[in-house]
Amino acid sequence: MPRAFAVLLFAAFAGSAIAVYRPALAGPFLSDDFGYIAANPYTASLAPGNVVRMLDPTGPARLHTANYAPVHLLLTALERQIFANDVRGYHLVNVLCHALASCLLVALLLRAGLPRPVGVLAGAAFLLHPANVEAVAWISQLKTTASLAFALAALLHFPARPRAATACYALGLLTKASAAAALPAAAAFALARAGREPVPRAERRWLGLWLALGGLFAFAELGAQRGAGEAGLPARGDLAARAQAIFSIGARYLAMAATGTGLSAFHEPEPGAGWLDPWFLLGAIAAIALGARTLQALRARRLEAGYWVFAAASFLPVSQIVPFVNPLADRYLYFLLPGLLGAALLCGRGLWQRVPLPGVAAPLLGLAALALLASFGAKSAGRARLWQSEMRLLLDAEANYPRGGTAAYLEARRAAQRGDAEAAVRALRRAEERHAARFTVLLQDPGLAPVRDAPAFRQLVAEMAGRWIERSRELGLETQPELRLRAHAHGVRGESALAIQALERALALGGPLDAELRADLAVARAEGGSAARPRE
Repeated sequence: MPRAFAVLLFAAFAGSAIAVYRPALAGPFLSDDFGYIAANPYTASLAPGNVVRMLDPTGPARLHTANYAPVHLLLTALERQIFANDVRGYHLVNVLCHALASCLLVALLLRAGLPRPVGVLAGAAFLLHPANVEAVAWISQLKTTASLAFALAALLHFPARPRAATACYALGLLTKASAAAALPAAAAFALARAGREPVPRAERRWLGLWLALGGLFAFAELGAQRGAGEAGLPARGDLAARAQAIFSIGARYLAMAATGTGLSAFHEPEPGAGWLDPWFLLGAIAAIALGARTLQALRARRLEAGYWVFAAASFLPVSQIVPFVNPLADRYLYFLLPGLLGAALLCGRGLWQRVPLPGVAAPLLGLAALALLASFGAKSAGRARLWQSEMRLLLDAEANYPRGGTAAYLEARRAAQRGDAEAAVRALRRAEERHAARFTVLLQDPGLAPVRDAPAFRQLVAEMAGRWIERSRELGLETQPELRLRAHAHGVRGESALAIQALERALALGGPLDAELRADLAVARAEGGSAARPRE
């Protein structure tokens, strides 16, 4: 792609993205943003000690976010040095990174032989797709946009500039694990380029290096997830139920990708209705059809296969083959869409070449594409407004899933405003079952303030804090943030001596929270230090 064209394309994409995401540019820190930014002691500065902790694959920083993503943490730390608490800077970086990823997708599609107008329209579709709003408007999802940019850059550079491609692949992995999808895609592209000949030895060696890098990263990543309790969750249901869930989730993602509908701030779909569930049937049919198409493209050594493989590899981590909480989310489509777009366009080009169409077909298809882009842009701008406040996100989730955990949490807030503590507690118990309530949130949410002193509410908070303590002990997490939170949980339960012990252990570790821990310890000792200290 000529440099002048690339610069103009990025300028156009960046301007369009800023216009579409303008409603979200002043949106506050939300949810995971506190864990990565506002309340993360490891990204608070770029001091040498913090940098070492972020890079250390066995260190405490990876446990704080349940991922080994040092590049994302370093980028976030750099942002904090520049923007502090000015959220507009963080949002702008995300938007520009999204525009860059869209441009890289265009370059990759043009290299596959698609006409320039088609490639640009595809990049614009990715830029404006409503499903991408969550990944772009959520500040801490810089890990997603940056990781995809690195992954696409790796595919674009391979095999002409293998060192640059390998560096981009490694940086992508160290930003977010999703970048691993670039490896099977690169292998499929290599097969297609080789045609009937074997893949050149040099390319095989570089792909072998990518595989080795992926293995090393997987070791660190799985260690981070196991250490934080995010890996090894029990499978939900028997093998049949898991198969139904996998195909149902896949069908929902395909529907969201193709139509830009079915989106939600937080997805909480109800369990399927068995083998005749429409989502399962749609997913099974789609899996058979797309699997057959992928195998056909691989046998024929077509570049189309690389895009199908990229989409499939991006779906596998969220497919529930390895169970984890909340496998359905708009942001997970961010890696799926480039593969689906490229595969669909290359497949369509083949059909176009085989089936004669009237001359008016091209202009009509172009107008339809522009209409679709306009629709996507309008819908994305509307969804960007949700990120102006957490309440808007909660209300969106409640509207889409009225029986979900978020809806139960909002029901509890409404009951609290009425002064009905019993109803609030019942709703909060349902919310906790759906992983939509934590004891720390219950203590901080002003919407629950009217019932905070009610015995039933205090009992619930104490129970939730107790369950959190037990889980923390089982995992054996001994980092400063974790021990500080454990001390807080003990304090909620009136266990001042245990809180003091946790704070003392945290302070003995040394780290970025030393000053805060000394202050907490002084308060804890003043309030309950004279009590006997039971052993944990």
